[in-house]
Amino acid sequence: MRGTALHSIEARITPDGLLEFPASFLQERGVVRLLEPADADLHHLVRLLRDGEYPRPFVIDDGKLRRLHFTLALVQSEMDVAEPFALHAAYTRKMMAFLLFLPRPKHVVIVGLGGGSLTKFCHRHLARSRITTVEISEDVIALREQFALPPDDERLAIVCEDAVEYFASTDDRADVVLLDGYDENGIVPAFCDERFYLAIRARLKPAGMLVCNLAVKGDESAAHIELLRDVFRDRLIVQEVAGDGNRIAFAFNDEGYPPDWPAVEREARALAQRLALDFTGFAQKLAKSAQRERRRR
Repeated sequence: MRGTALHSIEARITPDGLLEFPASFLQERGVVRLLEPADADLHHLVRLLRDGEYPRPFVIDDGKLRRLHFTLALVQSEMDVAEPFALHAAYTRKMMAFLLFLPRPKHVVIVGLGGGSLTKFCHRHLARSRITTVEISEDVIALREQFALPPDDERLAIVCEDAVEYFASTDDRADVVLLDGYDENGIVPAFCDERFYLAIRARLKPAGMLVCNLAVKGDESAAHIELLRDVFRDRLIVQEVAGDGNRIAFAFNDEGYPPDWPAVEREARALAQRLALDFTGFAQKLAKSAQRERRRR
């Protein structure tokens, strides 16, 4: 263990009530933070973490990056400590390309809180939008302060609920739904069901959109894309995310397709200046992907 011994673990309770000890015991840099009490059995916890059997999400912070983990092998979310409101992951930046088509959404629904990257970005930069984030795990929500998430207010609500039940029961309508729901085994199985997407589509406004992060490959990715094509009647643009293997699917409701591409190009220039993301590049790539989709049909 690089010279570290379990009997020498020194831990403390952080100001926000988390159990913290050196991450060197996990062969990581920085510190690890757990949702555990001060009198927890540290030896047992370290063994569970090493073996991939610890049942709760946890944080590893090396002073530069703060990561949310489900297991040591799986980084669920990542935050630059010096820029906590930046979109660190490329796929999150690409998901924000929905603004090219819906530049002034009134209600954004985000499925999957994670470290809150999309929630924070939308809350900070879409000042006229209401943000609802649906997260099934109380433990993930309990770590929100670690990732600089603001408290709920009249514009922000973080709801602890199963997304399947949320869309089946809510009367609230969304301009856009950002779907980024994963557990330690990959995409949530319930999100691979046609009924789930039909329920989402029923809760979208007529010109609304669903944006899905597909961090899966091969047959699973292809099957998921075909499912979205069926539910949204081929009103779909799929875009690869360079460098990380993700695909982002942009699905359009009845009145949102086909896009007005000259208007999209104009919006891209304005958004690039306001939000400092490469919306011009997003627009060009999405237009090419849309052409490929039309040829496929």
